[in-house]
Amino acid sequence: MPHHKSAFKRMRQDKVIKIRNSAARSRMRTAIRKVHQAGSKQEAEKALLDTIAIIDRTARKGAIHKNTANRYKSRLTRFVNSLPSEQEAGGT
Repeated sequence: MPHHKSAFKRMRQDKVIKIRNSAARSRMRTAIRKVHQAGSKQEAEKALLDTIAIIDRTARKGAIHKNTANRYKSRLTRFVNSLPSEQEAGGT
């Protein structure tokens, strides 16, 4: 237990910040999962745009580092680009 008033306040703030950050990271991970589970390349591209916005917001709020955000976005973009397009999948 903290002995100083400021340390006690910091402890209360840390609790709130921890909840906020874990919620933001959870929202981000859910969005990333949606990109991976998209049925087609078009759906994945649409989900990617939403996910990139969520990742950027999470980094801007300080829940994750900006380089971590860039790494997530890069990997997701490479994943979506590697998906076969509708024409390639159809074979005609």
